[in-house]
Amino acid sequence: MQQNAVLLVARILLSIIFIVAGYGKLTGLGGTAGYFGSMGLPLPMITAILVTAVEVLGGIAILVGFFTRPAAYILALFCVATAFIGHGDFSVAGNDIHFMKNLAMAGGFLFVATFGAGALSVDAKRA
Repeated sequence: MQQNAVLLVARILLSIIFIVAGYGKLTGLGGTAGYFGSMGLPLPMITAILVTAVEVLGGIAILVGFFTRPAAYILALFCVATAFIGHGDFSVAGNDIHFMKNLAMAGGFLFVATFGAGALSVDAKRA
């Protein structure tokens, strides 16, 4: 039971940043699209919608342990892409830390993808 409790806490800690960040993007979608456009990303509004969906839906999936392994793989890939696209310019103050933070989160998601959500999850109830 202790291992399942630790897996639950890990899922909560990994999911919080994505749910909060995604909600922020959702409530300011125009600003998010404008920022993405200023970065040179293609189709900024569509990109903003996709990023918001990945963050909110992926974060919730990890939180409750629903389709946990696929969600964890998607978020791991998302974290690596975000590290390089959003934080790859180390001449910008703080980007080195954000880059490493994203890689560390990707590592955490790979653990979740490998070991699953544990017994305290929707996935366990569906099995």
